[in-house]
Amino acid sequence: MTAAISTASLTKFYGEHRGILDVDLEINQGEVFGLLGPNGAGKTTCIRVFLDFIRPTSGTATVLGLDSRSDSVEIRKKVGYLPGDFVTYEKLTAHELLEYFANLRGGNLNKARLLAERFDLDLSRKIGELSRGNRQKVGLVQAFMSDPELLILDEPTTGLDPLLQQEFHKLVLEEVKDGKTLFISSHVLSEVEIICDRVGIIREGSMITVEEISALRERALTRVKIEFADSVVPADFEAVEGVADVSVTDHTLTCHVIGSVNSLIKAAAKHTVNRIESAQPGLEEVFLAYYSDDQGKGDSDAA
Repeated sequence: MTAAISTASLTKFYGEHRGILDVDLEINQGEVFGLLGPNGAGKTTCIRVFLDFIRPTSGTATVLGLDSRSDSVEIRKKVGYLPGDFVTYEKLTAHELLEYFANLRGGNLNKARLLAERFDLDLSRKIGELSRGNRQKVGLVQAFMSDPELLILDEPTTGLDPLLQQEFHKLVLEEVKDGKTLFISSHVLSEVEIICDRVGIIREGSMITVEEISALRERALTRVKIEFADSVVPADFEAVEGVADVSVTDHTLTCHVIGSVNSLIKAAAKHTVNRIESAQPGLEEVFLAYYSDDQGKGDSDAA
């Protein structure tokens, strides 16, 4: 089966500034692939090269078996795209804009209306009058309305409230059942955990790992805070498997856990526990679970 997206040594420099460097990636048809990285890591640069908005300095990219440069017009007919900052004609109503897109690239207005209803979007209002979240809804509708083979979505849930984020996740799963492929760029770890099959982590323009979601969870850090009824000492927990950065203040332990918290819970159970708090790791903490601080440092990204 032809890969939905494939790159070989894909590199982009903006003058002397690094965009992406030697990115090798293969995304299967029918999967949801998440590209994770902090702002400036190179996520948007990858997308712009895929769609021929910018040209690579070196290396190659194919999308749905087509060359990203020579076949870019054909590629765009088959791809639904949501940019990270959806800016469009502010004087048009949402309905007029979607009608324009439908005439331009064959979108289905009936599907657009159903999606608008699903996301609680008022199509009669002008784009310029909409909040950021409602503009994002317009962007999502225009990306999905043309029934594309591949959807490339850059930070798709920006500005959406939690309920609409859940609705978006449902929509993604429905599209996958219909055989679609989704490439989702995000800096929100929790989002890609819910909807993605695999995830690539990009840092300082380089692809540092591509993992199944289950493997990513096993290596991620979790912040844990445990309040005990009596005093405890750091030595009770410093040798526990997967536990690091142990700190004890009065009756409260704080630490990081790599992977499963099972060993820490067993150690804590030897004492009387009043309260346990855990926090999902931030993206930088996930990076630290893979690589030391001195790896991957380089020039700042231009996109």
